[in-house]
Parts: sequence; structure tokens; C-alpha cells
Amino acid sequence: MIQLENVCKKLGTFELKDVSFTLPAGYICGIAGRNGAGKTTLLHLLSGLYQPDSGAVMIFDSRYDTQEKQIHDSLGVVLNEDLMMKHLNLEKNGDYFGTYYSGYQKEQLLSYLKQFGLEKNRKFGKLSKGEKLKYQFAFALSCNPKLLILDEPTANFDVEFRKDFLKLLQEFIADGQKSVVLATHLMEDIDRLADYLIYMEDGRSIFAGQMEDFREQYRIVSGEAYKIKLLDREDIIAMEQKKYGAKALVRHHGYQHYDTELTAVPPTVEEFMYFLSKTKTAERRNHEKVIH
Repeated sequence: MIQLENVCKKLGTFELKDVSFTLPAGYICGIAGRNGAGKTTLLHLLSGLYQPDSGAVMIFDSRYDTQEKQIHDSLGVVLNEDLMMKHLNLEKNGDYFGTYYSGYQKEQLLSYLKQFGLEKNRKFGKLSKGEKLKYQFAFALSCNPKLLILDEPTANFDVEFRKDFLKLLQEFIADGQKSVVLATHLMEDIDRLADYLIYMEDGRSIFAGQMEDFREQYRIVSGEAYKIKLLDREDIIAMEQKKYGAKALVRHHGYQHYDTELTAVPPTVEEFMYFLSKTKTAERRNHEKVIH
């Protein structure tokens, strides 16, 4: 469904570098990483708002430079930008933008608006941030896309709707023919929902694969610091020492056994990000020492 090969994109001082991955149909893909890691840039490349400087972006076995209209017809996009007409009401926005999508069903849009608690006669420009994202989501679903691309939507949803939203995503991919790509800073959503993970760090994809593989390749090891330090040094990505013990993010090998006084469990995406941030802090301090 999605294939990226060595994609690079420079925007000012930021650069997306050599990103490659393949996402099959039937998956919910979570894109994670700290602010400025490249999540939104990657989504803009997937949605056709940016073109790569080098490398290839393939959606449904097609490229934007040759089959842009065909790709867009099968995409549903929810971005933080206000892409709708502010002066039109919600029904009229659907009438206008729906003409660009062969799968658009007005009845579906009106049904989703009612389900989401949005009045069809309200002007888009009068909606709150969360309501605008709800509307974009309703419109995207009513176009019956094969691929949903979502940028940080849940951060602006109330708790009750957030649950409904996550359930709708699971229903969307249930037939195994469609996929979702979701960028969010709410790591618990990725842990709960995603079965494919792309983790971005400084413009690079440092992990791209199924969540099962992610949970198999890494461990959070807890116990006495000296016992953790007995592990292969190259496998210890980052360690945090406290008064009553230590924790470390380590690379795990399938055959690996740990000291009986150590506990080793797969990391959450949030734990993975936390320990990676510690390595970045250490690198920055070492760099400052060299400078001074």
C-alpha cells in the first residue's frame, strides 16, 4: 500500500534523511518521535503536499508525479491545517470538496456529523480546533478512502470522543484492505492501537516495522546497576540510575537470558522515547564539553 525508498526532503535547516519502509494493507501505523523529529514532514510527503528531493514515494503502487489525481481519490487526510472553506457551513463544505472524490457519499457525511455532535449548518470557521478536526475526519470517512493519513488529531479531542475515534479506526481497517497512518505525541494511543511503528529521530527513521518486532528487539531491564552493566555494552542504549536501582533500554536478542535478579520486559513506545532522549542529552553534554 505504501512504499518509501531512500526518501530525502530538506526544509530550511531540517532534513528528512533516507527514510525507507513498506506498509501493507490492513495496518494501523503509528508515527512517533519527539517534536521536530520529522513526523509531520513525513505525513506531508505521504499526502502529496511535499515532493521528495530524492528517493521515491509510492502509494497504491503509484507515484504522485505521474498519478496524483488517482492517489488523492483514495486518500482521506486529516491535518492540523484548516483545509476547508471557513465561510461555508459544514454541509456546503462537503458538497464543494466532495466533487473531488469519486467515493464521496453525502448521506454518510451527514450521518457522521450527527454522530460526532456537529450541526450541518454551522460555518467551518466558527468551529473549535477539536470540532474542525472532527469535521475533517467525518469528511475523510465519507469519501470512502483506502488510506487515512492523520496528523495529531486526538490531542484536540475530548476523552469520550477519543475513544469513539480509536474504535472507528479499528473498524476502518477491519476488512484488511485499508490502512491508517497516524502521527501523535500521545504514545499510549500507539501502544494501544498500532500494529506497525515508525519511530523518527532527527529526520531519520530509526525503527520501521511491526509492533511485534519492536517489542521483540528491545527490553527495559530493571535491577541493580552493576548487574545491568554486565550486559554487552553495545546493547545498552541508555541507562538511568536511582537510589534504589537502575533501569536501562537494551537491544534484545531472541536467545538472550538475563540474570535472575534482573527483570526484562518489552518497552512501551513512551519508554523507548524517554530513554532515547537521555542519549540525546548525554550527546549534547559531551559536545558542550568538547566546545568548552
